[in-house]
Amino acid sequence: MKFTGYLTTLMRSDKAGGIILIAVTALSLLLANSIFKESYIQVWSHKVAGDSIVHWINDGLMAIFFLLIGLELKREIIEGKLSSVKTASFPVFGAIGGMIVPAAFFTFFNYGTDGQTGVGIPMATDIAFAVGILSILGTRVPLSLKLFLTALAVVDDLGAIIVIALFYSKSLDIQSLLAAFSILAALFVLNRLKVKILAVYLLAGTAIWYFMLQSGIHATISGIMLASVIPYQIGSHDSPSHKLEKTLHKPVALLILPLFAVSNTSITLGSDWITGFGQSYCIGIMAGLIFGKPLGIYLFTFLGTKLGLCRIPQDLRWRNIAGVGFLGGIGFTMSIFITLLAYDNSIVVDQAKVAILASSLIAAIIGLFLLNTTLKKDVSTIEGK
Repeated sequence: MKFTGYLTTLMRSDKAGGIILIAVTALSLLLANSIFKESYIQVWSHKVAGDSIVHWINDGLMAIFFLLIGLELKREIIEGKLSSVKTASFPVFGAIGGMIVPAAFFTFFNYGTDGQTGVGIPMATDIAFAVGILSILGTRVPLSLKLFLTALAVVDDLGAIIVIALFYSKSLDIQSLLAAFSILAALFVLNRLKVKILAVYLLAGTAIWYFMLQSGIHATISGIMLASVIPYQIGSHDSPSHKLEKTLHKPVALLILPLFAVSNTSITLGSDWITGFGQSYCIGIMAGLIFGKPLGIYLFTFLGTKLGLCRIPQDLRWRNIAGVGFLGGIGFTMSIFITLLAYDNSIVVDQAKVAILASSLIAAIIGLFLLNTTLKKDVSTIEGK
């Protein structure tokens, strides 16, 4: 299956996944503020093997999500849209701007405050939601625009992963960390020896996850580590990496991400919940996602093009990039994930989540409106010719 085939599968699964994410989030907020709120919240805080259900979702199932992201990134680097400097540079510039500028917006409002640890929150893009929203526009969306958003979101996720590893990890347990990297090294050797038994890699990957969980570095990073050593063969449909990526797409989009969303949006809104928007960290999140993301994506791609470092695809217009820039402001899953790592205070976490949900909704509406308008103009121009 070629990259366009992968993209079609991704778009289909993420379109359905995006709809499910919206539905379960709305349902979760409704239940958390209904007469059933105490029972509903207790479900997610129920202890299993010493930790809450939500903990196992965040530290366990989300490692599978990161494994899928790692496999997608690996494919893109080896033979996809990130395989050459010329084709990769345009979305890469967009992703870099989409991380730096939102972080700058957030820092402007929070520098020197207790909330400054949340600087990574507006840097993230929710690939499932963003691609799902773009899919709503159907066949009017040029393939190159879909590729741009997909590649941008993948690079953005890599940036978020680096931020998590560097800034949101606890004190290190060196022995556990050495154990994890020793297993990773052994898998690398097996890869070089052309051992292609996927079960071996998955079992060893589970051990890597366990030791990373004990090490102080967030356990979900184990997904990226495992993806890096699973054998990949260019042009082969039978390589372990290809098979696993194809297998994981639907479960991640239709089960794991919805579970993450529903378990982390059980937020009880008090009578004064709207005052939370006045907190500096909420202002920073909203400014970063709604304004920083589109500005950063547009500005960095524009400057990169003017400097001759990258090139906008021939069938795209800068107004298309502006619309996609707002879709990049849909933080949701990744932003909530970083929020859980950045803050310990449950009130702060809930207020930040509300700000993320509001920002993502606003960014999605603006992006959808702009793209719908600009793509109509593009179609009219083509028909006029």
